[in-house]
Amino acid sequence: MTKKQGASTDNKPLVDFAVGIGGAAGQGIATPGNILARIFARRGLNLHAYNAYQSLIRGGHTFLTIRASDGPVRSMGDSLDVMVPLNQDTMDRHLAVMPPGSSVIYDERKITPGDTPEGVQLCPLPIKELVSGNKLAANTVAVAVVLNMLGIEFDDLADALELIFSRKGEAVVESNREIAQRGYDYAADNFSAFPYKAPRLSKRLAVVTGNEAVGMGALAAGVKFYAAYPMSPSTGVLMYMAKHARELGIMVRQVEDEIGVMNMIIGAAHAGCRAMCATSGGGFALMTEAIGMSGMIETPIVCIDVQRAGPATGVPTKTEQGDLWQLLGAGQGDYPKFIVAPVSQTDLFNTIPELFNLTDRYQCPGLVLSDLLISEGTSTVDPDDLNWQPVIDRGQMIFPNGNTNDNPYGGYNDNEYLRYANTETGISPRAVPGVPGHIHVAASDEHDEDGTLISDEFTNPRKRRMMVEKRARKMDTVLDAIDPPELVGSNDAAATLVGFGSTWGVVLEAIEKLASENNIIVNQLHVKWIVPFHADAISSILAESQKIIIVENNYSGQFARYLRSETGIKGDAYIRKYDGEPFMPHHIVDGVKALLEGETDLYVPTHEMMV
Repeated sequence: MTKKQGASTDNKPLVDFAVGIGGAAGQGIATPGNILARIFARRGLNLHAYNAYQSLIRGGHTFLTIRASDGPVRSMGDSLDVMVPLNQDTMDRHLAVMPPGSSVIYDERKITPGDTPEGVQLCPLPIKELVSGNKLAANTVAVAVVLNMLGIEFDDLADALELIFSRKGEAVVESNREIAQRGYDYAADNFSAFPYKAPRLSKRLAVVTGNEAVGMGALAAGVKFYAAYPMSPSTGVLMYMAKHARELGIMVRQVEDEIGVMNMIIGAAHAGCRAMCATSGGGFALMTEAIGMSGMIETPIVCIDVQRAGPATGVPTKTEQGDLWQLLGAGQGDYPKFIVAPVSQTDLFNTIPELFNLTDRYQCPGLVLSDLLISEGTSTVDPDDLNWQPVIDRGQMIFPNGNTNDNPYGGYNDNEYLRYANTETGISPRAVPGVPGHIHVAASDEHDEDGTLISDEFTNPRKRRMMVEKRARKMDTVLDAIDPPELVGSNDAAATLVGFGSTWGVVLEAIEKLASENNIIVNQLHVKWIVPFHADAISSILAESQKIIIVENNYSGQFARYLRSETGIKGDAYIRKYDGEPFMPHHIVDGVKALLEGETDLYVPTHEMMV
């Protein structure tokens, strides 16, 4: 990690530090984490927070990592600078991996350190005396100690406590402020501060989870109907949409199951409003038949799949990239659809309006591949990077007021309007139900141009072929509407790291470490748009690669298999992780070194810090 104090002359960060807070569910880990994240962001520091937790309301091991820097932060990093164990279990699990120069802050009455690595500062706290009987404020003391050691002014903590506890009354705020001041002063008198201070930058940043970013992107896109069945790790989207529903005029429904969710979404979209849902892999499995119907009746919908470890209920609170082929095969038969895998929280926000425009324009489903790492992960965002007024393109829609969005197909009556007109582009004029002169049938069976079913008495082969080709023709021009992936890094590289979705940030950081610490130059080709797939552009880039290494969070190499199916290109080597935890930079660094040395063609790391 980079830890400096003073002016930067080479654009490298002045500070880069990570704080880990661990304990059992129910011990109040979220509150100190929120306080630290808020303070770091208000100082203008970039941050990345990842919470490793279990499927328990109370108990089980939970560990929150918050990494902050004045430079880019794209992953949880490789090590901790400060650990706050709230129970003995956390101390036992993590003390052994603490690096020299780090500190461990703990309640001396409840927790006993074991063998302590050389150079680690133990910071025992007399919590009972410091909190004066207010046991709920013990975590506030730990936060105060952390901030003191980072050289952060107490006023920042006081402001954060005011904001977080104000709803509980001034007495609670004042009690926490006094206790925090004792902890802050105790650290100053008893512990060695870090040899650097967290800077205060000129611009404050905002803090957002990926699920909140999805909800905000939906609001920016003009979504007016949202339905979901709660399923971790996608539930945060439902919570965000429900919180703002009345204020912003959105219909939000918690439905009895995912089958009902998708059918409601299709109904709302058919009626003309933008509609969206989010789920995880198990819930998405129930939606797939209805998604096929949206393809058949050419009704645009957007569904987010926040991947978690499977199969079945799998590991509900752990991350994975295991649903790629499920989305590729969603709904039987051939029909156009979009599949996109955003790379960060900010990218999630900006992708949702873009995807809605595409689904409206091409009248087909749009599917988003997220995962727990992005959707439940927290990061800072620059408010200026969030476009709350994106261009809205509803495509060739005919509304009751006669507006057609520049649609050349106006002037129908009920006997002339062809909802599924066999146009040159494959895109037909879409009338909202209720538009005078535009009555039509929208059925899940194959149909003629006017919606009449073709399979009741005699299945007309020519009409069936015409409609299949008509729908498929939509995708002939779609690549022109989507930016192709680009090679990042030096053209003169020993290898190209290829991935999709959430591995983007950690791969970039690994590339920087390989260059700066190992003098190994590799570059990156990261694919965001899965369908449609820029096969020619990707093939052209990879044709120049010395060695193709494909990085992904699953066992079978799902993206490697898809890349080969679309381009004929087979990876030379692979880095895969499927233990439920995300990649850390050193996993990829170690993997690249082993693969370049020819020790193996498949490198599978296992997470060390959570065992």
